[in-house]
Amino acid sequence: MDDRAPSPPMPPGWPARIRAVAAGELTPAEPRRAATVVLLRDTADGPEAYLLRRRTSMAFAAGMYAYPGGGVDPRDADAEIAWAGPSPEEWGERLGLDARTAQAVVCAAVRETFEEAGVLLAGPDADATAEARDWSAERAALEARELSFAEFLYKHGLVLRSDLLGGWARWITPEFEERRFDTWFFVAAMPAGQLAADQVGEADRVAWLAPAEAVAGYAEGRYGMLPPTVTVLRELLPVRTAAEALEAAGRRTVAPVLGRAEVAGDRMTIRWPGYDELTIDGDFPA
Repeated sequence: MDDRAPSPPMPPGWPARIRAVAAGELTPAEPRRAATVVLLRDTADGPEAYLLRRRTSMAFAAGMYAYPGGGVDPRDADAEIAWAGPSPEEWGERLGLDARTAQAVVCAAVRETFEEAGVLLAGPDADATAEARDWSAERAALEARELSFAEFLYKHGLVLRSDLLGGWARWITPEFEERRFDTWFFVAAMPAGQLAADQVGEADRVAWLAPAEAVAGYAEGRYGMLPPTVTVLRELLPVRTAAEALEAAGRRTVAPVLGRAEVAGDRMTIRWPGYDELTIDGDFPA
């Protein structure tokens, strides 16, 4: 009699790819650098996070709830970018990167938040943030890569406010996945006077959710999320304000988390070190 727990759900394409990587028949894709930002706003009941449900037509994480984010643009490392707050060198020490790469990752976080959510973590100087206005044309130009973020900031007399970000985590997509990302997660508070977009091109729904509600919805199957997304929400459960989240970020170690698969016959186990609650374990016949 087999008294093992029922096999948990696994994305349908994973078993074949896991076997192929284990057998040396598939070379893992090189992960692309990316950045994502957990925008938080304060309410009477505690902070809420801004989440986007990705359209089912998307090639990666279709139908999943995610934070604003995306890949690093090589121009994000532009040495001429207007900057305020901790320097790229300081961010390099924080994120485990050289200064140029750290600048690109931080810039990507700010740029993608602006492109996707319409929230601009930049201002006219080191002490202010940009006033709310219609940035739709600029956001579209950035998304189409017709404009670099450095050019956008220069044109409007703005500086990137790296002090508004808190480095939270770094997750690398497992080797067996077709599309892989090396993603840095940041937290940020909604700037006063700005509003996040309620319609986003890559999303069919936008939601502000308390971490507890989002985690419960994930457990009940109402909100699909990738492991890093729900893990960050779980880690934010004790936080009472957006400012507290930024303070907590300063105490965290931003070390890479990489899920690994083990294969023994039809038995497959995927573990994310330090996150036992994410483990997938079961029989998945070929």
